[in-house]
Amino acid sequence: MTSKEIRDLAPAELPVKIRETREQLLQLRLRKQTGQVEKTHEIRTLRKTIARLETALTASKKSKPVAA
Repeated sequence: MTSKEIRDLAPAELPVKIRETREQLLQLRLRKQTGQVEKTHEIRTLRKTIARLETALTASKKSKPVAA
C-alpha cells in the first residue's frame, strides 16, 4: 500500500486497516517460523505499511480541531 493510497483513506478506515495489516504480519511471521514463506521481504513491507498507517492516523488526529 502506497503513501498516496493511505492518505486517500478515511480517518475511520485507518484503525481497521492497521488491525488487518498487523494480523497479516502475525500470520506471515508464524508461517516463516514453520518454513512456509518464500518471500521473506513481505515481512519488511508489512512493517513499513503499518508505520505509514500509524503516521497517517497520528496526523489525522492532530489535524482535528480540539473542542475547548
